[in-house]
Amino acid sequence: MEALEELYADDIVSVEAMDLGDTPRELHGKKAVRDKNLWWFNGNELHASTVTGPFLSPERFSVIFSLDWTVKSTGERRHFEEIAVYTVDGGKIAREEFLYGS
Repeated sequence: MEALEELYADDIVSVEAMDLGDTPRELHGKKAVRDKNLWWFNGNELHASTVTGPFLSPERFSVIFSLDWTVKSTGERRHFEEIAVYTVDGGKIAREEFLYGS
């Protein structure tokens, strides 16, 4: 959450690979992204995570997240990988996009 406050542009665009429950896949603004992150952290217990990368270009970078977590409401343990692609403009992250494995 500290990174969000410090590194993200106020008008950040966040794009998931699919809708997350009642949350649309594309969100606009730092508050909407903060609320999405809080929803995830409040609903899940994270056991382990790793980050591979970064992979760089002049205006973008990406990382691969590997997560091991439990959904609090069901007790279901999950393992997941996603690629996160970040676009930087004016020294701030202006767009994040998440790509999931099948």
